[in-house]
Amino acid sequence: MNDTAIILLQMGGPDSLEAVRPFLLNLFTDREIIKIGPAWLQPLIARMIVNRRAPKVIEKYREIGGKSPIRELTEAQAVALSAETGIPCHVGMRYWHPFSADTLSRISLSGAKNVVALSLYPHYSRATSGSSFNDLKRSLSSFPNLNLLTIEQFYDHPLYIQALAEKIEKGLATFKDRSEPQLLFSAHSLPQSFIDDGDPYLNHIQTTVRLVMEQFGEVPYQLAFQSRAGPVKWLEPSTDDKLKELAAVGCKNLLVVPLSFVSDHIETLHEIDIEYAEEARKLGISKFRRIESLNDSPTFIRCLAELVNTALKSS
Repeated sequence: MNDTAIILLQMGGPDSLEAVRPFLLNLFTDREIIKIGPAWLQPLIARMIVNRRAPKVIEKYREIGGKSPIRELTEAQAVALSAETGIPCHVGMRYWHPFSADTLSRISLSGAKNVVALSLYPHYSRATSGSSFNDLKRSLSSFPNLNLLTIEQFYDHPLYIQALAEKIEKGLATFKDRSEPQLLFSAHSLPQSFIDDGDPYLNHIQTTVRLVMEQFGEVPYQLAFQSRAGPVKWLEPSTDDKLKELAAVGCKNLLVVPLSFVSDHIETLHEIDIEYAEEARKLGISKFRRIESLNDSPTFIRCLAELVNTALKSS
């Protein structure tokens, strides 16, 4: 395996408060995730959006420690995966350092010939995995010595389902009676137009929920979508609307299960743990808890290792 390397693909996040603006600018200028006007005008419009949004976003990052933890968490996953497979494992981010192009350069200099690119988005969407792989393939044109294998999704992998189930079981154990809480699966939202155009993301999310709930049949559950932005129609119901709906029918105990996020970042640490938690308290939901993110869970790392080994065997 000396001629093989793994690259874990993730979106990245600002590593300081000063990095928030350029990170957001990279995000809003990516036409694969959002199209704003004609291509030639998007950089200007993106800059205007960032100038308006940045102060609030900076404050949110300040409240969770002044940066995103996603680089350190992804690097920990890479270390664990390398130990599990015996293959050097690297990190390539889409919107902030270390960018995938820089990581490919280091892999090329190491003498590797084969690169296994593994998306850390379990559920495929052109806005997430699609954009990361397109970016990687554009960069790969500068490294003709590298042969690329891709792993684009794992939403239904048995070990991924098991890893989620373990975290849910641990979360349920924090309640006096496991029949007390409802489960609220909260997935990152996506414009409805993506689904209408054939994006498989929603189907992948629903499949994950179904497979997980086969192990928790006695527990009531709901699915909702968080992190909407902009005036277009997004997947429904939104997580905040679902909180209102659950409170209105007397729900007092809620365990939130983040989906489409395998690592802690601003959407778990702030949007769920701070914003939704505060909203839930105001609505009368007295026990609002979130399962631990997968991060470097041993079962999750075994899932990634199995994905890599299967890809190499079939290449």
